Amino acid sequence: MTTTSLAGASFLSDPLVVDVLRLLSADGGEARVIGGAVRNELMGQPVTGDIDIATTLEPDEVLARAAAAGMQSAPTGIEHGTVTLIGRHRVVEVTTLREDIETDGRHAVVRFGTDWAADAARRDFTINALSVDAAGHLYDTVGGLTDIAARRVRFIGAADQRIAEDRLRVLRFFRFHASYGSGAPDAEGLSAAIRARHDLGGLSAERVGQEMRKLVMAVGAAPTLRAMQEGGILPLVAAGVGDLGSFERLVADAAAPDDASLRFAVLLVRVQEDVDRTVRRFRLSNRERDRMTDVLAAAEQLVHGTIIGDRVAVYRRGREAVLGGLTLLAARNRLPAAEIAARRDAVTAFTPPVFPLGGRDVVDLGVGRGPAVGVILRDLERWWLAEDFRPDETALRRRLQSMIAAQQ
Repeated sequence: MTTTSLAGASFLSDPLVVDVLRLLSADGGEARVIGGAVRNELMGQPVTGDIDIATTLEPDEVLARAAAAGMQSAPTGIEHGTVTLIGRHRVVEVTTLREDIETDGRHAVVRFGTDWAADAARRDFTINALSVDAAGHLYDTVGGLTDIAARRVRFIGAADQRIAEDRLRVLRFFRFHASYGSGAPDAEGLSAAIRARHDLGGLSAERVGQEMRKLVMAVGAAPTLRAMQEGGILPLVAAGVGDLGSFERLVADAAAPDDASLRFAVLLVRVQEDVDRTVRRFRLSNRERDRMTDVLAAAEQLVHGTIIGDRVAVYRRGREAVLGGLTLLAARNRLPAAEIAARRDAVTAFTPPVFPLGGRDVVDLGVGRGPAVGVILRDLERWWLAEDFRPDETALRRRLQSMIAAQQ
């Protein structure tokens, strides 16, 4: 076991964390911050999201102490030893130390305990198993500090066994490597992940999607996805071969929006059927589906377009879709970089005007209510767009009058 100090870590001065550690470390209890907050602090990355705390106290005792202290609580995962404590307008998750008694590759039967080393040994990666107490003393029973220094994501114990306990760990291995690793993935972990690739079909689409969203946005996404593709994992997970060259260009594009939907589109989408498949495989939201559809359609419209045509596209589709379409074209090398840059600048600078006329204006000129009103308005709007939005309201009214007169 390695013990050192993490005194001064920002999360240890968080008032809610201070309250909970004090509450659960009194009268024979022990509690420590564990997992992501400790890892990120040691790796110089922001500590975001909820703070996880582990304790030797069983869930009923945690709830009882919280109630006695006037702290709100919720038994969010009490069968696995997890309760949520609420205070100071924030939450922390508290989990009792445990050991796995039985696993089926996705769910585990656990036994509560008081052994910190046994609890650490059941976790996934060494970098996620470090803990720190209220005084800042850091505890490492699995070699996580060494792996943090090497920026290596390594399974605790035998990689095959860790994956057999929870098949989602295959995707977590790659996601954590993309986020925290350096160089090639850990050889033992990679080999075990490849061996387990055909067992991933039973994972829920929601959980797969959660991991893949985080993975494609991670700093090391491009080389990690290449390792997944070469290992035969990405084609099984996505039901398709990834366009890695385009994805690498997208990641290198400093002007590209940070958007998981756009990254999925570049990596996996060529036609609308690809959008539909990706949505099913990763159980993406309607917004994500619409984003990929819009980007794909915009790219096909823009590939032979001009700056003037781009302004019309912004009016019709919105700036986000047009910039996404241009980014897709850039990633696929379908347009020169200089042209992409110029058109992006023009799109960013352009605010489309509002078409100033409506159905009432047509009716007031003697056209009866009905489908003809919409046809006339659409024809007038098309003329206005073809003129690059230059005709003002007066010119549009004159044009409208002449159109109606020509039909009488």
